[in-house]
Amino acid sequence: DVVIRNSIQADYGSIIALNDAEVQQTSPMDRDRLNFLASLSDYNKVAVVNGEVAAFLLAMQHGSKYHNENYNWFSSRFSTFLYVDRVVVGSQFAGLGIGRALYNDLFLYARGNGVGHVVCEYNIEPPNLASKAFHDKFGFKELDTQWVAGGAKQVSLQAATT
Repeated sequence: DVVIRNSIQADYGSIIALNDAEVQQTSPMDRDRLNFLASLSDYNKVAVVNGEVAAFLLAMQHGSKYHNENYNWFSSRFSTFLYVDRVVVGSQFAGLGIGRALYNDLFLYARGNGVGHVVCEYNIEPPNLASKAFHDKFGFKELDTQWVAGGAKQVSLQAATT
């Protein structure tokens, strides 16, 4: 069974390890960065399978003090939103519906808090086809693209209605 719950400090080592395994699709995150992101997050949950942290999702609402070029892009276009900063499912847990369970919970949270859109970005250069396929299933649509990380990555800026 998959248990989705709020993350706690004891989960942070596992969260950092999951992030490190997918750092090319996310961005680096040490404990200080995770503490900072967690302090800004409105949604900070983990999915646990047999006592092991299998996945995590960090998201911030509109009005956060988060300074990030993708978050800022959405801030300039939406009055209310929930921004997925990062979601990672451990490779050994792929295909078990854990990402879907986290997103179902995230959308439930957004609707329950009157937030009309969930927004995110994923890499299109280099391509992250798994993320595209996953987000397509939740009705995300591309609004624009932009180059980030000093021109090292191009992202697709996506939004879905809750």
